Amino acid sequence: MPLDFAAVMQQITHMVTSLKSGRYERLEKINQSLQTLRQQSSQVDQLKKKIALSKTTWLVAEPVEKLDNVYPLPTSHADFYILATDGSHIDVDRHHSARCYLINISSVLLKYGEKPDAVITAEPRIYSDDADLSIPSPDGIREVPVEGNLLGAKRGVEECRKLAETAAKLPPASHSLALIDGTLIMWNLEGYQDFVSHLLLEEQYLVYLEKMRQLNQDRHLALASYISYPRSMDVINALRVALCPRDYVDSDKCAACKTRECYALSGIHDRELFANNLKPGERSAVFISPSRILARYGPHRVYFYYVNLENEIARVEVPMWVALDKDLIDLSHALIVDQCRRGQGYPVALSEAHEKAVVTGADRENFWQIIEASMVGEHLPTGDSAKSQSKRTRWI
Repeated sequence: MPLDFAAVMQQITHMVTSLKSGRYERLEKINQSLQTLRQQSSQVDQLKKKIALSKTTWLVAEPVEKLDNVYPLPTSHADFYILATDGSHIDVDRHHSARCYLINISSVLLKYGEKPDAVITAEPRIYSDDADLSIPSPDGIREVPVEGNLLGAKRGVEECRKLAETAAKLPPASHSLALIDGTLIMWNLEGYQDFVSHLLLEEQYLVYLEKMRQLNQDRHLALASYISYPRSMDVINALRVALCPRDYVDSDKCAACKTRECYALSGIHDRELFANNLKPGERSAVFISPSRILARYGPHRVYFYYVNLENEIARVEVPMWVALDKDLIDLSHALIVDQCRRGQGYPVALSEAHEKAVVTGADRENFWQIIEASMVGEHLPTGDSAKSQSKRTRWI
């Protein structure tokens, strides 16, 4: 049954009116955040110390350089490669008799220059073995099922594996950008036991990142992830720490604070700040992501910057070995802007990777129907749950 829009129109009107009335206040906050960015730019070392001493429940970016540094668009090379991967999956469904999941990983390799070329593939794989369906603890007492958020993490690992395999085929002395959609930070692993995160992070994900880093011995390969319309507040939160009159911030005591200078910037996103500090094509200063899991990343710790792509401000995450190499970070900057200009505001390679990787609702339904039919053909026990059957039946 379609949504009854007549019943929600009054609420929509009220919401739009509220947004309009709060626009002036939001613009004031953005202007103040921009002023604070410029005022604090010459006090980076002092701000870093204050951030290190602070205890906050919100993520606070660590500055690397002057906060208001702006970098113009570098010149790109005449011949270069763009690599990208993306993935989609069909999760384990306890309402079906077969316990399995599917991961579909796409790979895109685009060559630009004198002899342009394109190779686009997809690699679907079904996982049904016991070793794939759960991760056992070292003592063998516990096991964690690979489904939900953990399956999302495994899919991210597989995307990185495919990217590393594709990058290894690049010719020596080439200039290339390897792109991942979304973040380089394995947020999905937070909250899981150490043996789970160790397997997927240290033994797999970081191994693939290291393989790409090593490729720079005879070629120029920058790795980056692209986040469209980011909702991050890491840099804004650093400015909030700067505004606090105390020697350090303890967010547990913020409720008792009478001055609350930092609240002047609350609710503002980083993209709104940099939309007022960057011209089209320019990128911001580099910052270090504050996530706790990144302490385990070593040389792959995640840095990030913002870039103005005319129609939006995007967040670009890069590993430390890219961030601290001027040639590689310039390469990431130049080729990301180039990709977005060719792709009407979004990287061409990521668009192609997504189209090749996507698994539709119809694909999921067909997947389970084929499995059930195949099991029947082999005289194996089958049977959906009553809930699953009810979803396919109209009662009224």
